Amino acid sequence: MKRGKKYKEAVAKIDKTKLYDSLEAMALACETAKAKFDETVEVHIRLGVDSRHADQQVRGAVVLPHGTGKKVRTLVFAKGDNAKAAEEAGSDYVGAEDYVAKIQNENWFDFDIVIATPDMMGVIGRLGKILGPKGLMPNPKAGTVTNDVAKAVQEAKAGKIEYRLDKTNIIHCPIGKVSFGKEKLVENFETLLRAVIKAKPAAAKGQYIKSCVIATTMGPGIKVNTAKINA
Repeated sequence: MKRGKKYKEAVAKIDKTKLYDSLEAMALACETAKAKFDETVEVHIRLGVDSRHADQQVRGAVVLPHGTGKKVRTLVFAKGDNAKAAEEAGSDYVGAEDYVAKIQNENWFDFDIVIATPDMMGVIGRLGKILGPKGLMPNPKAGTVTNDVAKAVQEAKAGKIEYRLDKTNIIHCPIGKVSFGKEKLVENFETLLRAVIKAKPAAAKGQYIKSCVIATTMGPGIKVNTAKINA
């Protein structure tokens, strides 16, 4: 892959052999972000677990103190008072079978997070094969299957993110925009990391966090020292 001049200049500023403290890493990420748009800062955490085993799954959700910088659109599956509560909390879309049909028949995806009350999961089950691969299926561990839909909507809008292992045992998460500045990015980063450390499965043996790298949308990876950050 051919890299541009700006990317090469950014790489030259980063010591590939060094583990940077979080504040230094975020400062470097902001300094080397040269795109004409406000780049997203992403974290990639490799864990010493095996996601093929159910007792070594790592999944959850956390509210970042400064949000992600992205406008989040919510779809809530609820009826009656719960539907009314979701609407009052500011959900973009609230409904039931009508939205199931819209997703199935129109391939409609104008939303980022799906929240549902437990009694609606039987209805949403039909969407498993559509929402599942996109990571949009509501899940109790992520707090998106709940009777308190108002709280779930408010948290989603405030910057709640879900973290989960991929097949290579890596968690990929956005923690904000370059425009946030290093201090806010550090707070978001450490909040996410503490949640991941807290979610360590009892079955996990040996070193839990194998490596942690941050990168902006167009920038190179920066290795972060996580040893000083505790749950």
